[in-house]
Amino acid sequence: MAYVDGYVLPVPKSSIAKYKELAARAAEVWRDHGALQYRECIADDVKSGEVTSYPQSVLLKDDETVVISFVVFNSRDHRDEVNAKVMSDPRLADMMDTKNLPFDAKRMFWGGFEVLVEA
Repeated sequence: MAYVDGYVLPVPKSSIAKYKELAARAAEVWRDHGALQYRECIADDVKSGEVTSYPQSVLLKDDETVVISFVVFNSRDHRDEVNAKVMSDPRLADMMDTKNLPFDAKRMFWGGFEVLVEA
């Protein structure tokens, strides 16, 4: 079964184009280093909930939208190998300084997941 890294983050609506450029570059780097899939998805039908929701999870502001991303790998070991290469890839050096990102990295969250069901 595959292994998936998932990300959720708030992106200012005024920065969507810049974020898309950054995401396209990141996708190329992850794929070049062996990721099986790379997806960036922007909120389309996401409501604020009473208890929890995507907007609440990132403390979404009125001028922002939610983005979820996922990267698929063969296994956790494969993920660890690929991510080590990605983190040292010079094409992403500017992304390592969170001051240069077109979103608030402090409100981003992520994690690694074992695939439970695959169809």
